[in-house]
Amino acid sequence: MPLFFRKRKPSEEARKRLEYQMCLAKEAGADDILDISNCELSEIPFGAFATCKVLQKKVLIVHTNQLTSLLPKSCSLLSLITIKVLDLHENQLTALPEDLGQLTALQVLNLEKNQLTYLPRSIGNLTQLQTLNVKDNKLKELPDTVGELRSLRTLDIRDNELRRLPQMLAHARTLETLSLDASSMVFPPLEVCGAGTEAIQQFLCKESGLEYYPPSQYLLPVLEQEGAQSCQDSPDGPSDRLSREEAEWQNRFSDYEKRKEQKMLEKLEFERRLELGQREHAQLLQQSHSQKDEILQSVRKEQSRLDHGLSEHQRYLDAERQRLQEQLKQTEQNISKRIQKLLEDNQRQRKNSELLKSLENDRIRMEQLMTITQEETENLRRREIASAMQQMLTESCKNRFLQMTYETQRQNLVQQACSSMAAMDERFQQILSWQQMDQNKAISQILQESAMQKAAFEALQVKKDLMHRQIRNQEMVAEQRWALSSLLQQLLKEKTQREEELRAILTELEAKSETKQENYWLIQYQRLLNQKPLSLKLQEEGMERPLAALLVELSAEHYLPIFAHHRISLDMLSRMSLEDLAKVGVSEAGLQHEILRKARELLDAARIQPELLKPPPAEALGAPEPTAPEEPPESSKPSAPPAELEVQASECVVCLEREAQMIFLNCGHVCCCLQCCQPLRTCPLCRQEIAQRLRIYHSS
Repeated sequence: MPLFFRKRKPSEEARKRLEYQMCLAKEAGADDILDISNCELSEIPFGAFATCKVLQKKVLIVHTNQLTSLLPKSCSLLSLITIKVLDLHENQLTALPEDLGQLTALQVLNLEKNQLTYLPRSIGNLTQLQTLNVKDNKLKELPDTVGELRSLRTLDIRDNELRRLPQMLAHARTLETLSLDASSMVFPPLEVCGAGTEAIQQFLCKESGLEYYPPSQYLLPVLEQEGAQSCQDSPDGPSDRLSREEAEWQNRFSDYEKRKEQKMLEKLEFERRLELGQREHAQLLQQSHSQKDEILQSVRKEQSRLDHGLSEHQRYLDAERQRLQEQLKQTEQNISKRIQKLLEDNQRQRKNSELLKSLENDRIRMEQLMTITQEETENLRRREIASAMQQMLTESCKNRFLQMTYETQRQNLVQQACSSMAAMDERFQQILSWQQMDQNKAISQILQESAMQKAAFEALQVKKDLMHRQIRNQEMVAEQRWALSSLLQQLLKEKTQREEELRAILTELEAKSETKQENYWLIQYQRLLNQKPLSLKLQEEGMERPLAALLVELSAEHYLPIFAHHRISLDMLSRMSLEDLAKVGVSEAGLQHEILRKARELLDAARIQPELLKPPPAEALGAPEPTAPEEPPESSKPSAPPAELEVQASECVVCLEREAQMIFLNCGHVCCCLQCCQPLRTCPLCRQEIAQRLRIYHSS
């Protein structure tokens, strides 16, 4: 069952690398290689298929990604019809497309370090495939169509779960190198796998009834298909041509790696320059903010100093201060607008030089304005102070008596000025707070829009994942329905077969029960058991009674004829080993140990009480307990069973409580009750497989 997980979004660096490689592949002077490796891809993009189809790419490198399938939706393998080298190692592929055989031009296929469990049978259609690498996967077998790869020269199947090689691999006559885990192989044997590729091919040819020839005799037609003209012109033969081709491929790959490293260095340099420009821009913004704060602080200090001026010129100074505040506010608004405009221009055009120039001009203009306003206010303050002092001296000399009224008026004016300044400060603070609120509101709106966009993207991604999950669940349900239907058909076939077998057994039983006696065949079987040879009966009667009782106690009375035939006594049994008992015919390991242990215990007890080994009296010997009813003499034996025959009931050998009611076939032992026989698969007495169970019903 496949595992469903959310696709992880590629990082910014991986996305940039993918865009860079796609743009590089579409350039006019680009080579035949498309490299989108290490881009954190979960599936090959549609643009890669289109690029390979339009630009006739011959090498596709997609290693070190997170691919789970080679072919995404709405794409066809025919777009890769010109691909000769396909590198897919270090991904998460679990299966390959069934129509992989459409890539008829493929020569190198690298599937190392994936999660493949099988290879499609259409892989045999890759007639030009020369190198197949499936190392470090989960393959359990190779398809027989591998033998149809008539150009295959290198096959690597190490680090898999393979135990057998297909016998059809003998038809791959061009195979030169076969890499496998010899220690885990069953077919061919370990010694053949350890001897190398030539020994393996010889073994497979021998098993297939083919004559082995070295691969060098089959390489020439393969090489002639690739370039017959070059083979005719080359005086050195196909081996030198192959070496030159390998050297050419190595040179092309090395050049490609060098170009890739150079492009990567250029990309890193560009990113470094971009980062430096962003840092400089951030520093300039920070400097402009700090300068703005310094200007505001200086204005506040100037206002605090103007508050301590003379009351007569307070109105004039208030007007000047209000004018300055309006100018500062206007300049601040102009600065913020220009900064915003510069930021937007920087995002669109990334022209750092124009931003620096405009910021520098604004800074110079602000400094000029601040220097002019400071000089004017200082001169005015000095003139006003001088005129006020002169007027005060003249007035103090002339009008001393009006000092009290002047003081009261002065105090009133000072209070009015202070209240007006406080009101203006509050208004200025309110304006600043409004501006800050507008900025916070704009920032919150931007954050809210970005959060909504992110939530919408996540919802779309979740919807897509749910669609994929539903499709896969439907496929799994269809497979399970097919498996259940096949299982049901098989069970119905087995049911009909068993019904036919039961009908045959019932007809056989009905044919045998002509005299309407239910236990006729059981009694006949018991008679057959009782008809032992006379010599065997005499040998059993001559056995030591403690030994016979020991075997009966251990439910091993079926070994009595064997012990009687070999004339084994307790003394001999105590000196025997497990191997001796096995040679005699006692095959159960637990029974062997119990027999030897009981025999030694009896001998130890006999040494203390010798009367235990004495034979019983003649009366006891003359009347042994019968195991079956006595048969009448041959002359009076009827051809049919008697109407009433007492059969001695035996107890279950498992629970030792209930009566034995079941017969085990094919051995015929009656040794278990109805409850204990259900979980048994072998007879507890002879250890034979139970083919059928029959229940015994006693007639009244």
